[in-house]
Amino acid sequence: MHLYFLQVLIDSAKIKDSLARLALAAGQQKESLWEILLRGGPLMIPLALLLILAIFFFIERLTAINKASKSDENFMNIIRDHIISGNVAAARSLAKNTNNAIARIIDKGIQRIGKPIDAIERSMENVGKLELYKMERNVSILSVIGYIAPLFGFLGTIAGMFQLFYSIASTGEYSISNIAGGIYVKMISSASGLIIGIIAYVGYRYLNSQIDKTTNKMEVASAEFIDILQEPTR
Repeated sequence: MHLYFLQVLIDSAKIKDSLARLALAAGQQKESLWEILLRGGPLMIPLALLLILAIFFFIERLTAINKASKSDENFMNIIRDHIISGNVAAARSLAKNTNNAIARIIDKGIQRIGKPIDAIERSMENVGKLELYKMERNVSILSVIGYIAPLFGFLGTIAGMFQLFYSIASTGEYSISNIAGGIYVKMISSASGLIIGIIAYVGYRYLNSQIDKTTNKMEVASAEFIDILQEPTR
């Protein structure tokens, strides 16, 4: 009986020891996201810079586009009332003191009142092109980042794989766990590059959609202004 209890105690001690080892191994294997990224190699530095640039230019361009597209729904109605009533000075003052792309286009059209319609349209079109250029400026940087970030990631993985297999060839020591662990570490840069590329590309497409919406608003406002000029005055 005593031997039986002794055996049970020994078995319990072994089980506790095994559980403790498993807990220790799990604690050692658990890594933070920051620690995992640091293991990606030196090319994680340019990838981090690309991510910072993508975020900066996205926020900067989004702010500029929103500022250019912001407009009052009653703006064109007020302009129509002023022009039809013959109060061009009030229409010019309103357009000049409104800070958005549509107002600047309309302001140019008001300045050209009295000239042929074709000349007015060309003047407004030139201002529209300038406003479009201002909105599109630096947006292409996001497209470039979306293209080169995955390439940097793949380059980091290739360099890491080269080091791994060179080390195996030099030492002659290898195992499945070592190779798998090495490949896992080297794939970090590829995954990071792809994620950054996706973020930059999505931001690029979103900004382009916002620019298209603003461009449509400018075209509608320009056409409406030309119609106002052709309406009979009161």
